[in-house]
Amino acid sequence: MSSKLTDTLKIALAQINPTVGNVAGNAALIKAARAEAAKAGADLVVFPELTVSGYPPEDLVYRPAFLDAVEREVDNLAAATADGGPGIIIGAPWREKNETYNAALLLDGGKIAGVRFKHHLPNYGVFDEYRVFAAGPAPGPMVFRGIRLGVLVCEDMWFEDVAETLAESGAELLIVPNGSPFELDKPDVRITHAVARVTETHLPLIYVNQVGGQDDLAFDGGSFVLGADRALTVQMPWWQPKTVLTTWRREDSGWVCDVQPPTAPGDRLENVYQAMVTALRDYVNKNKFPGVVLGLSGGIDSALAAAVATDALGADKVHCVMMPSPYTSDESLEDAAGCAELLGARLDEIDIGPAMQAYNNMLEPLFIGTTPDITEENLQSRARGMTLMALSNKFGKMVLSTGNKSEMSTGYATLYGDMCGGYAVLKDVYKTTVFAVCRWRNANKPEGALGPNGPVMPERVITKPPTAELKPNQKDQDTLPEYEILDGILKGLIEGELGVDAVAAKGFDRAVVRRVYRMLKTAEYKRRQAPPGVKITHIAFGRDYRYPITNGFQDDGGVA
Repeated sequence: MSSKLTDTLKIALAQINPTVGNVAGNAALIKAARAEAAKAGADLVVFPELTVSGYPPEDLVYRPAFLDAVEREVDNLAAATADGGPGIIIGAPWREKNETYNAALLLDGGKIAGVRFKHHLPNYGVFDEYRVFAAGPAPGPMVFRGIRLGVLVCEDMWFEDVAETLAESGAELLIVPNGSPFELDKPDVRITHAVARVTETHLPLIYVNQVGGQDDLAFDGGSFVLGADRALTVQMPWWQPKTVLTTWRREDSGWVCDVQPPTAPGDRLENVYQAMVTALRDYVNKNKFPGVVLGLSGGIDSALAAAVATDALGADKVHCVMMPSPYTSDESLEDAAGCAELLGARLDEIDIGPAMQAYNNMLEPLFIGTTPDITEENLQSRARGMTLMALSNKFGKMVLSTGNKSEMSTGYATLYGDMCGGYAVLKDVYKTTVFAVCRWRNANKPEGALGPNGPVMPERVITKPPTAELKPNQKDQDTLPEYEILDGILKGLIEGELGVDAVAAKGFDRAVVRRVYRMLKTAEYKRRQAPPGVKITHIAFGRDYRYPITNGFQDDGGVA
């Protein structure tokens, strides 16, 4: 073996966007990234966790045919490394002795040169790996061309023991393949754990994360390298696939990575927006929808949903529909038209007045003697939902739901009306965040966005009081507390997992907290019927939030 291979190492970090279940397609991405890295002179290419299967594969892991397909592609990838080019570290579900593991595999020299299994299986929030994988033993290093590589698979970096075992076993460099989904403040958490492992082992660390959307998850990339001195020597971009070559030199103190100019991190609002764009883009494209159709009401939620869709897919794939009723204001008509014009998206107008009258006539014999109430309001929302679904059925575009987390939390939404659709892009975005993100997007265009450079909605859409316009002079605050108060309470009840008294102790009126708590609890049956939406916060409705619909427990231990 030459001294160059012993004393110098070029490692490419391949931050790619796999698709769950598309084993052949994922293998093609791996081959393409390897070929790119080979041209740059790489000795080794590191890919994210479960790259071959896509992450998270969920119950696909139970299907023998799926695991057979994974193994065939791994064998093909291993054979491809006989060309004298770089070795690769990939992730795949891997069978051994009647168990299936979340594995990292080293492929080099035309064969599988090493296999290591994930030791710590996450079983919280969106993760349920205990359900589909067996936990592997604490791993030792894998030898690659004379260098001992300590591979920790994702969650293994969150604990001391795996890195400690690798260091004690002679590892010279820590490599962490990841499938780490985005949530607010997650990048800081990753860096904190990585710094802790470097501090304990005195070894440099490579962290490689995937990018892209998978159902209700968005993966933000942001792969990085820490030196043994804990310095950030390489920081890859967030929210875009990229392969970056790093150069390593063996010195007396160990392996040292040449410093590269880092990519600056986006702020919180940019990350929220990019998560929505990434998740929607991949949900639509990976599921092969030709585009989206949505109701554009002139309000802020639908304006933001339309902007995200345009940035994700391009204006030509976004069909906006204004569906006025007798209660729709001229202002709303103007603002919807203004949004569509700024975005360059198609806007059609369909009057739901005839549908309202038809429902009223149809139900009149049974409604005689009753007073109009929320029933008639909901009929308007459902007429709009039926209209959008008809357009979806006829032309194939997916209905994009526009409800936000404040509405989903309190049940301020209509089943089979504004809740209908294939994806709810604002589902985990509170109303106060909706306002802030809209202001941010009107002043900024994020990297990779396909929409306009300037504003995406008229300023009046952001400044006017929110209203559903289902009856005369209606405002959201007729039913809900002010959004600043409501969202503060909801964050305590949901993300804080606090009871009524604990939230009230933060300075909120206890009667208001109690009312919001009951709205949150009783709306669970609606949320179970809502479309998926991208995870943004620490606790998103769905896999993070698993409360029973039939639920007699109260925050004070009493009975409902």
